[in-house]
Amino acid sequence: MDKHYRVRAVRCDFDANDEAVYQALKRATDPLDRSWNTIANARRIGIKFNQDWNPDRVVMRHGQRQQLVSDSVVRATLRLIRERSSAEIFVADVGVEGNASVHSRRECTTIMPILDEFGVPYVDGGKDPVTWAPVPGGGLMFDRYPLPSASLDADAFVSVQKAKNHRFMGVTLSLKNLFGLVSLPPSGRPRGYYHHLVRLPYVLADLGRIYDPALNILDALVCQAGEEWGPGDHARDCSTLIAGDHTIATDACATRLMGHDPKADWTVPPFHRDRNALAVAEEGGFGTNDADRIDFASEVDAPLGEFFALESDPPAVVRSWIRTACEQALFYAENRERLIARHADHYILLQMGEVRFTDRSGSLNASRRELAGDHPEQALWLKYVDPDEAEGERFDVYADTLDRFASELAPDEPVR
Repeated sequence: MDKHYRVRAVRCDFDANDEAVYQALKRATDPLDRSWNTIANARRIGIKFNQDWNPDRVVMRHGQRQQLVSDSVVRATLRLIRERSSAEIFVADVGVEGNASVHSRRECTTIMPILDEFGVPYVDGGKDPVTWAPVPGGGLMFDRYPLPSASLDADAFVSVQKAKNHRFMGVTLSLKNLFGLVSLPPSGRPRGYYHHLVRLPYVLADLGRIYDPALNILDALVCQAGEEWGPGDHARDCSTLIAGDHTIATDACATRLMGHDPKADWTVPPFHRDRNALAVAEEGGFGTNDADRIDFASEVDAPLGEFFALESDPPAVVRSWIRTACEQALFYAENRERLIARHADHYILLQMGEVRFTDRSGSLNASRRELAGDHPEQALWLKYVDPDEAEGERFDVYADTLDRFASELAPDEPVR
């Protein structure tokens, strides 16, 4: 079988100095000819680092950020790209945590001192004009997404992420990193609109197509098991760097190194909350999570440590939420004209065929658990009521989910 994609994993001590990290990352990326060809021919290179967070909540271990990309990996990445290209480089991010904190955007941009050091401009995606970007070839979940305009003005894109587990997605790697580029209101969508049961795995696959990173780097020097954030109780010292020329192939190899099966799907751990975005992407013809189709070489063995995803809710509750979210989405599709007549240009929450919430901004100002009222087992499905349906939501995903997982989604005893 032709191995179209190339991924490398190398050993690098978690307490290595900047030069040692650079040499290790160079070793990992040197074989990625397709990545470097794209970068060498680029006029403008965009980078998304997994780095934005409230400085009061950054967890450190061995002098490294446990849940965010390490300074040494940032320096090595910028140094390597500068050596291979004369293109303009910029870093983009949409800071969510900073918007709700007492800290400035600059303070929440944890790598800002390094960007200053290298003279690399930072694009604040929260302020950048929004472009509704179409998904090449058509989206799996939506036809188009609101994204910072500057982030789309790149001939080559690079995704650099900390290797972590994720409560909802099982793993958060180079693909999930791109979710941090989705624009927020008033010109975009609330974060929870896409970070939604059923939607999110397909949204991630769509974002992968839009940005299609030429180079994907995973910082696995110090890692995070269990969840993407938290107090730091689940640290993993893995002393590894991973790089690949396709986001799905890179994440598939990293997922395997974490001890998970990258071809597994809901409800196989760590994908106990929703579908595996890597499987969704491959089904849609974007990349592969099949080891037989990846040229993968590694200096380290799997598993790198004991990785797992925490379960926030009992499986029966999650099954009920997924089933009823699909039912409400299909209810909306069937009753769209009636709902448009009453709620056009508003966000609505649908539960059990009733509108439980309506607002122009989409700001819920309360958890869905609270808004669910007397029926906590029934999902609240959030939708922007657009008479033109310009975002182009694919309602067949919901019908497919009900069919695909019919046995798992069959109603159980009442969940209370």
